[in-house]
Amino acid sequence: MTAPTTADRTVAMIGGGQMALALAEGFCRAGLLSAGDIVVYDPHPPARERLVAAVPGVRFAATAGEAAAAAAFVFLAVKPQQATAACGEIAGSLRSASVLVSIAAGVTLASLARMAGTNRVVRVMPNTPCLMGRGVSVVCQTADVPAAAATRIRDLLGAVGHVHEADEAQMNAVTGLSGSGPGFIALVVEALADGGVKAGLPRQLALALAVETLSGTGALLEQTGEHPAQIKDRVSSPGGTTIAGLAVLEQRGVRGALIDAVVAAAHRAKELG
Repeated sequence: MTAPTTADRTVAMIGGGQMALALAEGFCRAGLLSAGDIVVYDPHPPARERLVAAVPGVRFAATAGEAAAAAAFVFLAVKPQQATAACGEIAGSLRSASVLVSIAAGVTLASLARMAGTNRVVRVMPNTPCLMGRGVSVVCQTADVPAAAATRIRDLLGAVGHVHEADEAQMNAVTGLSGSGPGFIALVVEALADGGVKAGLPRQLALALAVETLSGTGALLEQTGEHPAQIKDRVSSPGGTTIAGLAVLEQRGVRGALIDAVVAAAHRAKELG
């Protein structure tokens, strides 16, 4: 495959928050880009300072339009409520061959295309573990995105974790599960640690055990490919400790609460769009 030219490699970030930082750092860490290939527009000095500290050599633009005009791939790394204004700032500045890559939850391909004035649009739902290179990104795109550009975007996203594809109709559900899921999991970890403290453990040890148990169980599920129920049943000895705890979780409706949390987050993503 022909290596991309310098112009083809350039990536713009409209917004320089935590997700933009995670993506930029991941792209460079994987050797897919150099820091000089990334141009960022963010009017807030603290965001620019964090980016420079994490990715020395990253470039900055004075306006969103200037950043967009310089890039083959323009990442719209803003909150959904800011998407309309941000698209308005780059409309007219995008190259004809550029691709707009939006991580704004809930904002549809059709809306993005209309607001930014381009039919080459990719939607991405990443999540915060991208900061550690262990994220999940789910993508969908318009029919006008060239195959080579779509492959390049997936390669870039692969630098910060797993990449999956979905129909756009499924993106709100994706947002509710993998997008909002880290918040739900963090709450579960906090609750497990609190349980350890209540049972007599020091706070620091309880939190370490909760975090490491989550990480190890996730690795076990990922590497074995087993259904979660198999793992659960394997550690639930007759009359043992785990089944006693599971009975309480079922009585308190934890399973149903988590299901409803994902659905509520998906519904909110639809409202934001």
